[in-house]
Amino acid sequence: MTNSVHTNVAAAIALQNLTQTNTRLGEVQNRISTGLKVQGAKDNAAIWAIAQGQRADVGALGAVKQSLDRATAIADVALSAGESISDLLNQLKEKVVAAKDTSLGSQSRQLLDSDFKALLRAIQSAYENAEFDGGNILNGSLSSGIQFLANADASSFVTLGAKDLSLGGSIISLSLTDSLLTASGATAALTRLDSSITALNSSLGELGSQAKQIQAHKTFVSKLVDTLEAGIGNLVDADLAKESARLQALQVQQQLGAQSLSIANQAPQIILSLFQ
Repeated sequence: MTNSVHTNVAAAIALQNLTQTNTRLGEVQNRISTGLKVQGAKDNAAIWAIAQGQRADVGALGAVKQSLDRATAIADVALSAGESISDLLNQLKEKVVAAKDTSLGSQSRQLLDSDFKALLRAIQSAYENAEFDGGNILNGSLSSGIQFLANADASSFVTLGAKDLSLGGSIISLSLTDSLLTASGATAALTRLDSSITALNSSLGELGSQAKQIQAHKTFVSKLVDTLEAGIGNLVDADLAKESARLQALQVQQQLGAQSLSIANQAPQIILSLFQ
């Protein structure tokens, strides 16, 4: 090797090695501080693109879960109202059966009829107020129910069917025009009441099945989000145990590199001894 004060090959090589070590050390420190081995497209374009796509799906599934949460809330409110209406129909049957007693006086009939009408108004109040966030599937305002998001592409939906529980409707055929003031009126009301109880119980069963389906799908979406997040982590998360070991090794290399550079920089001073 030529001894020169202009060119110090050993120092240049030591400097290159030290620079490389410093670069690698900076990368490890970034991984440790962020917890990510792939922080951007520059680190690994393919992995970063895949992870970004999965992150988009996770965000979309978050919107799906919110939609399903709203569906669950609307279904729960509707079921609570429906069960209350079922209890009221059971109370109505006691009044209607009592009104079939031909020995009743007019005053007793009037009291029974008054209670009968009050219970019908309570039923009306129940289905009219069975609303959550503007959604009411019991008051007859909807014919085909409400659709809620089911997947991240918004191409699939789950439907919560509407049940018209309004008085005089297809499910509850009783209305405020029914009367218990006569035994014949009580007989007619009892016929409609029995069919209403049967139809209501069937409708609530269908609504409960739909609510259970929605709950099951919401559970699936939550598990899917967890799986996707774990997959993203496998792609981009740094193994901090390994990075800690690399950090220790690179710090030692950095110190040795600095010493090597210092030794190489002192080499030209040997030339002075040649001219003494």
